[in-house]
Parts: sequence; structure tokens; C-alpha cells
Amino acid sequence: MKQTLSLLALFLLSAGVIHAQNWPQFRGPNTQGHSTETNLPLKWSATENIAWKTALPGESWSSPIVWGNHVFVTTATDGGVTCRVIALDRKTGKIVWNTEVFKQTIRRKEGRNSYATPTPATDGRLVYVCFGDGSYAALDFKGRVVWTNRDYPFYGQHGLGTALLLHDGLLIMARDGSSDGEDKKIGWQIPWDKSYVVALDAKTGKQRWKALRGLSRISHGTPAIWKAPDGRAQVISEAGDVLQGFDLKTGARLWTSEVIGEGKVPSLVLGEGVLGDGMAFTAGGWGGKESIKAFRLGGAGELKESNLVWEQKKGMPKVPSMIYVKPYLFAITDGGVATCMNSGTGELLWQQRVGGNFSASPVAAEGRIYFVGDNGETTVIKAGATFEVLAKNSLDETVQASPAISQGQIFIRTERHLFAIGRK
Repeated sequence: MKQTLSLLALFLLSAGVIHAQNWPQFRGPNTQGHSTETNLPLKWSATENIAWKTALPGESWSSPIVWGNHVFVTTATDGGVTCRVIALDRKTGKIVWNTEVFKQTIRRKEGRNSYATPTPATDGRLVYVCFGDGSYAALDFKGRVVWTNRDYPFYGQHGLGTALLLHDGLLIMARDGSSDGEDKKIGWQIPWDKSYVVALDAKTGKQRWKALRGLSRISHGTPAIWKAPDGRAQVISEAGDVLQGFDLKTGARLWTSEVIGEGKVPSLVLGEGVLGDGMAFTAGGWGGKESIKAFRLGGAGELKESNLVWEQKKGMPKVPSMIYVKPYLFAITDGGVATCMNSGTGELLWQQRVGGNFSASPVAAEGRIYFVGDNGETTVIKAGATFEVLAKNSLDETVQASPAISQGQIFIRTERHLFAIGRK
């Protein structure tokens, strides 16, 4: 009998390990904010249902990533000059190592940004990071620097805010900055042709391809991967004024759509239309041109707005990314208004004020949406066509980083700490 119970326990433990999901980059495995985890915490406070809480040095708004029993974050100390990568034990929250990778050159940034905003990425072998001046590094899981690349210095009026995308051995990043010359409006308020998307070889840090955008303006969104009907993978990336598709292997620019607006922060969201076709959902625009738009993916060349499916002018977020939970598209504005739309038509299904201000991008799991506010309060709603608040949970600390979900826990980085929420 004891042997049977032991075997059963081993089986259950093994099953739990098999189904546990890593959170290897910004907004999870597919960069879309979705988790397949179950039995996640619904309610917590700063002192209740907390597995651990660890103080972090420096200042950074990069999000945590998780692989196995490792949690990784980046930070910048010494006023933003010293760039560091920190590994924590997922079970205990203990800092395993804290490695300085290099000193960086301080450039201009907005007050809501930091000098270590790009969220890192990992493939389970190396951890890949990028900091405010555009410099890259890769470290092994023991905290040793494997390579650095400082060939892509960055300047933008807002600072560097986009995250790293890791896919198929490529480290992909959008570089949508602006001119550091005498006229600072160039690339920021005036379109220029210097923005690009770059892909590095994850093993070596060497450039695999670099794709120029053409005329565009500042943006901070993280690219996403879309598999076209012909089976080829495309890098889908938005900048100020453009939404574009690039060939994953070569970087060739395949198509460009027009999306007028500069200073775009939300990362694009991928989903499906009424007919099940691939869609990209964008948010951006200023001066009365604010809107959420849905574009049909694919095509070739200069598409302008020929692949625009719908536009919704209510509920546009300026900073938080949206989230798609079939067949709905959810958004939270910077001022705390939550919106649910029909993803196929853009029809507004509901719009409700949840209160507070928001910077973090939401995540979805178990039919729930988790909205994390700047004041550290997480509003959990039902992911459905009717508005239903399931819980409100406060950590009483400032938050701008997006949460991570892995192995039954939710990881939230505040201004001073990293929290692991859920069972120990």
C-alpha cells in the first residue's frame, strides 16, 4: 500500500513538473500575456498568500522572467550607470547571484521610464539582457557573462522601453528611437528613416540581420511572431506610423501598413478575425486621433490601410498592452477604464472604470484577466462579455512592471521588491 501511494505521489509530482509553464520573456512564452497554469492565486495582500518577498537594489521597470527554479530580473544602480542581472531562487526568493555586466552611458528618458526597462529573455541555457543605452549581454545560469554586444547605441526622447523577443535562436528587438542631433523632433515628432528591427544570434551575439523600417517615429512595442498560411514565420512589429511584417530568417520587409501616431508604447496583440484569419491589434495616436485598430495580417508591399478591418476610438490605452482572449479583446487605459471588445468587429461590449492608474500590461489565465495598477493593486476580472470583478488585491507599493506567471505563482515586481504570490 505504501509503495502504491509513493508511486502515485511520484506520478502526481512528475505530472506537475511536466505541465508547469516557464515564463521566458516579456508577456510569457508567446509574448501575448497568456498562461496555461491552473490553481493560481485569486486573492492576496502584502502579507497574505505571499510565498516570499525579496528586496531588489537599484531602479528598473523590466519584468521578471522565470525558467524552472530560476527567476531573473535586471536593474541599474549608481544612478543608472551600473547594469546588473539578478538571479533568484524561485522556491525561496533568495538571491543566488547578482552580476554586473557593464557600465552604460546615461541618455535621456521620460520620468516613467528607467535605465533598465527592457525585459530579459531566456532559453533555459543563457539569459539575454539589454539596457537603456542599447547594449546587450548574455549570461549563463551561474551568472557568468558569455558575450556582450555594444554595437547598437540607442537614443530616444523617451528612453528605451521595448523588450527582447527570443525565437528560434534569434534575439530580436525593435529600435525605434529618435535623433540626438540639434533638432530633437526628428524621429520623435517628425518621421525619419533610421529606425530598424535587428536580430542577433543568441549563441554568439553577432548580427544575423538588420531591417530598416522606412519612414516612422518613436515606439516602444515588443515584436511578436506570426506563422503565415504558407508556413513561414514572420516578425510582426509596430512603430510610430507603421505596422510591418518581416521574414524571420532573412529580415526582409514583406509588407507595411499605415498606423499614424508617434510615441506608441503598447505592444501589438495577435488574434483572429471573424473568419479565423490572423489579426494584429494596435493602440496609438495623439491629438484626437487615439484609437484601437485591427489589421488583417499578410499581404505584400505598401498596404496603407487596405488591410484595416475595424477601428474603435473608445478605450485606447497609451501605455499598457491589450490582451486577446478569444473571441474578446480587453484593454485598460492609463486612467483605469477597462474595455471589452468583440475582436472580430471592434464592437464595444462593455466599458467600466476600475480605478487607479495603469502602466503594466495585463495577463490572462484560467478565464481571468489580471490588471496590475501603478499603486500595486491588482484587479482580477472574469474574461467574458459581461463585466465581473473577482478580486482586488493590494501590495501597497508602486508597480509599473508587467507580472509573470509560472508554476502556480504570480510574480510582481514593485519599486522596491519582487513578490512571489501563491503557495510556497
